[in-house]
Amino acid sequence: MSAAPAAGRTAIHALVARARAGDPRVIAALPSGWAVFGERQFVYGYVLLLPDPVVPDVNSLGAQARGQFLLDMTLIGDALLAVTGALRINYAIFGNLEPALHAHIVPRYADEPPALRTQHPWAYDWETAELFDPRSYGDLAAALRGELARRGAR
Repeated sequence: MSAAPAAGRTAIHALVARARAGDPRVIAALPSGWAVFGERQFVYGYVLLLPDPVVPDVNSLGAQARGQFLLDMTLIGDALLAVTGALRINYAIFGNLEPALHAHIVPRYADEPPALRTQHPWAYDWETAELFDPRSYGDLAAALRGELARRGAR
């Protein structure tokens, strides 16, 4: 996450501001926030869910907002499964490095390198991973938007 945050803000705040401004990484606006492609595509279709407005963590949300965030997170996973051929989806919410709620949604594939196939996503070398390119991911973004709409996401 290379977005430069303003003083007292996190990179998540900066990413949400960019999403609101039309960042090409945006896949869709969802009821709880923004589905955006990860800056580094260490696996094809790595997505983040960013809450809007930004909150410190999932426990800071009321029951309805918390449920919506988690529903949106899993709807993104369902859409990724439907359009990428992934075997499964890994979900992660940490907030240790960036102390603001955001979810990592990581499709996992049968053709991943054997040494990484059963490892957690952070075992990949993110520094050498492919950078997101809007031209290369336009078709996937459109397919994900269609699948999210089909599944009832607004």
